[in-house]
Amino acid sequence: MAMAQRAMGLLRRSLGLPAQRALSTSAPAAPAAEGAAAAAETAAKEAKRKKKKNLFDVVQFLPGWGVGYKVAKTTWRDVSYQITKINLYKDGRHGKAWGIRYKAGVQAADTPTRISGVNKRGWKYIKESQKKIQEAPKVEAPVAA
Repeated sequence: MAMAQRAMGLLRRSLGLPAQRALSTSAPAAPAAEGAAAAAETAAKEAKRKKKKNLFDVVQFLPGWGVGYKVAKTTWRDVSYQITKINLYKDGRHGKAWGIRYKAGVQAADTPTRISGVNKRGWKYIKESQKKIQEAPKVEAPVAA
């Protein structure tokens, strides 16, 4: 009988249902109810994981759809691509992409190649690529007096 009550209590907590009330005249256990509610809340947050993004979800907010920026899959080590061309489908979330491959920060190929797995989830933007673009010396026109 005690095992069945314990199992029901665990089931109620996992579903976020209120605890079963005892038929006694004593004061209710408020701290235990708050602890169960907090545990159910954290379990709900863990269940809602952030959906990973495909390449086009990552670069859609970059200028020119990310052409000139470096991207990589989260599972790759020391491999990235600098995007040179993007061909979007009508929905704006799928398509094809070409880029120059970099391995360990060194350019591995001279010509752009088609990037594989662009529609699969798990892409990230490499922030260092933007820093290199901003650090490039700007040529200022001489001021005529």
